[in-house]
Amino acid sequence: MNETILKATTLKKEIASQTTEPIQEFLSKLKEKMQQVFHLRGDINQYAQQRGLPPFVLREIMDTNPLSIGIPVEYGGRGAVMRENLALLETASYESLALSLTFGINSALFLQPVAKYASHEAKAPVFKRFLENKTMGGLMITEPDYGSDALNMQTLFTEDEDHYNLSGKKHWAGLTGWAEFWLLTARQQTAKGDLQRDIDFFICDVTQPGQSIKVEEFYDNLGLYQIPYGRNHIDVSIPKTHKLTPHSTGVKMMLDLLHRSRMQFPGMGMGFIHRMLDEGLNHCKQRLVGGKSLFNYDQVQERLSKLQASFTVCSAMCANSAKNAGLDKDLTGIGIEANAVKSVITDLMQQAAQSVTQLVGAKAYRNSHVAGRGIVDSRPFQIFEGSNDILYAQISEGILKQMKRLKESNLFDFMKSNPLTSRSADQLKELFNFKLDFQLPQRKLVELGQIMGRVISMDMVHKLGDEGFHKDLIDGGIEMLHQEILQLMGSFHRNSQIQVIDNYQENSSWLRYTI
Repeated sequence: MNETILKATTLKKEIASQTTEPIQEFLSKLKEKMQQVFHLRGDINQYAQQRGLPPFVLREIMDTNPLSIGIPVEYGGRGAVMRENLALLETASYESLALSLTFGINSALFLQPVAKYASHEAKAPVFKRFLENKTMGGLMITEPDYGSDALNMQTLFTEDEDHYNLSGKKHWAGLTGWAEFWLLTARQQTAKGDLQRDIDFFICDVTQPGQSIKVEEFYDNLGLYQIPYGRNHIDVSIPKTHKLTPHSTGVKMMLDLLHRSRMQFPGMGMGFIHRMLDEGLNHCKQRLVGGKSLFNYDQVQERLSKLQASFTVCSAMCANSAKNAGLDKDLTGIGIEANAVKSVITDLMQQAAQSVTQLVGAKAYRNSHVAGRGIVDSRPFQIFEGSNDILYAQISEGILKQMKRLKESNLFDFMKSNPLTSRSADQLKELFNFKLDFQLPQRKLVELGQIMGRVISMDMVHKLGDEGFHKDLIDGGIEMLHQEILQLMGSFHRNSQIQVIDNYQENSSWLRYTI
């Protein structure tokens, strides 16, 4: 008994020391542990070709208590400080995008919403398990028949005296079968059998009676092999104490949660793009082609400079999120900004992996190479938590709505007065000084969203430059974004609309025309 008490006391002292040490020291311990398990005791390039992670790898990494960053101080954590969470994601993604996403799922999609919206009665035991037992948690929103159409989810709940009873199906939840805790989303069933419009969130503990979640299938996901995904059957009974309490409506709570999560994508992108940049620079400096270093070729310089510019843009996004996306902020209404951050940074992540693979050549076209693997690992980031095509269209819809409300049709004048774009508006006046058609087809909404996402990103880069960030890097980041805006503008102003030919098989065999 005394030995048990001693171990518990020692553990509490270790946790307390971890929560008070400077963040750089805290992250240094994580870096050391990743170096040991990924490079000294094992080979990360071999792990990346297998499903899951060897148990000792996750155990050793979790021993550093990385998820304490997402837990409030009053519950023994480091305080759920946004800058620290972004730094954690950056540190992990330099070595493993899958590990960083694992941390992101736990923090942005479980710990942060629980910290903000759960009752003390629910929070205390959950956070205790995270700190002492190194458990994990995730979020289930997506359903097999209602992917991006979350508001029409069919998972339902009814209530009795002490419990909420949930039933339905969820899929593509990261950490399927691993996590002990889940935030489950559902709509209340009325007496008539209909489902209410609003959405509620419930904390499910799969270790408790009546709360087990059945995994019906594990998916053979392309990339991110270390993270299990699958289809889940929900038939659980949740104590009434474990329902999240929205500040207004459940839909607004979901928006606050998702927008905050999207604002944290740059943390995962930061370490990944940094790694791609280092890999590209090191390879090109060492590789000799035609008697000179690959680094000295002009096209190579073009690719490397864009990688460096992406590094700068991501740095600006991280600084912006650190200041503006904390748990004390209500992010319900920042859809334009959050969608821009998520979509632009994930595009840049994919471009970075593609570019380094091109620079390295055949050697990178393997699962065991960080760049080639990075192509498939970064690709789903453009899809989950909102497909980028949808998010870009939503950016445009949000901007058009604001312009209509202001009775402003000139895009430059709107940008000049909008806090998300005012810093960059003047240098882009020549491109944006025109009246915008409010009746845009969907494909033009996507193109305009791509453009405005990069203008919003440019504003963030300017603001980081104002703070004293490396001027040459700032100039490179602004120039790259300017080039992309120019290219996208050319497409936006072109009015041709290619349509699908339904009976394309008719007169379309080239072989007939070679006789």
